[in-house]
Amino acid sequence: MAKTEPLFSILQGPALAPLARRAADAPLEATGCLTEYRPLVSRSILNRVTSRRGLPFSHAINPYRGCEFGCRYCYARYTHEFLELRNPEDFERKIYFKENAAWLLQQELARLKPGTEIALGTATDPYQPLERKRRITRSLLEVFARSGGFRLGIVTKSTLIERDLDLLKEIAARHTLTVHVTVTTMNTRLARILEPRAPRPDLRMATVAKLRQEGVRAGAMCSPLMPGITDTRASIEAVARAAAGAQANFLFAGALFLKPCSRPTFLRFVREHFPAQAEDYERRYATSAFVSSAYKQRVGALVDSICREYKLGRRYAEERSEGEARERDTSLVETQPWLPFGKP
Repeated sequence: MAKTEPLFSILQGPALAPLARRAADAPLEATGCLTEYRPLVSRSILNRVTSRRGLPFSHAINPYRGCEFGCRYCYARYTHEFLELRNPEDFERKIYFKENAAWLLQQELARLKPGTEIALGTATDPYQPLERKRRITRSLLEVFARSGGFRLGIVTKSTLIERDLDLLKEIAARHTLTVHVTVTTMNTRLARILEPRAPRPDLRMATVAKLRQEGVRAGAMCSPLMPGITDTRASIEAVARAAAGAQANFLFAGALFLKPCSRPTFLRFVREHFPAQAEDYERRYATSAFVSSAYKQRVGALVDSICREYKLGRRYAEERSEGEARERDTSLVETQPWLPFGKP
């Protein structure tokens, strides 16, 4: 048999990993403003989460790879590295949607025990703009609406989740459902430069109100708390006041988690818009992606006092005993609670 290996294969660079190869071979499906959309053949939609940090879920679902919202602090840019895409901007410019997601979920749910905790939207927003057309997240919710007995958490910045209220109410009747709407700041100007393509903060809080009016358990995630930018009492209190007005079940706050892949994008944002804070951030995150224990304790006490003032509960207060809630959620301030460790 003739030898078919290229004579000069050494010049072609290292072979791509299977996942990166599937991404490289994905055809261009459509384009937006500086954005490409491609289908991605997936072998699984439900990923086991492996972490030593006691995350409040054991499985994660991400219908998309990459996120068009372009949040400057986004920790999940690293996930494109599994596709051999190492330019941080590729994460918001090259979006992949997972094919056959609903079929995969239906097969995989059948193997899970009742009570399994599942998080939807841990690395990318399940309601980012492409969802309006592809409706992959909705197809997953349709699967959950036909099953029962799981603990499901959804996290989003998008008002598009209101489209699926019919399914969310059905899911809430069959499962334990909690929706987290991220509202980093109520300052519209700051939100526009920090999260350039996400809905306005007031619109997100209106979504919390609508979810609550329909009987869906929902609250606000005041995350991430960024030192010297959004961690002041005035900033957190503004979010808490709006959350209380929306009848939110809870307010949660998570400290900024700055992975190496996110540092260039975020520090460029700081130098441009908050130059006086640049040196502090360089020093604070020089050797660790996490904030210090002292910072967590100080800001945690601040958030706790604000939540008491506005009568906002904890994420798990209504669905777990107080002892279990404290064991799994020992502070209102965690370092990136929704971070999935592994390949989303």
